[in-house]
Amino acid sequence: MEARVLKIVSGVLIGGVAGYGWHRLVGCSTGACPITANPYISTIYGALVGLMIALG
Repeated sequence: MEARVLKIVSGVLIGGVAGYGWHRLVGCSTGACPITANPYISTIYGALVGLMIALG
């Protein structure tokens, strides 16, 4: 049980950091990109992707 929770939490954290990193490194210069233009949205999107990978 604890290992599964640790896997889920680490997946969300790693995904969130990756999402924020994508915003900072790639981003969107025009502001028209719905995911990468906003750091909050890209972080949440990355965390959700990390969660899906951790659950899969």
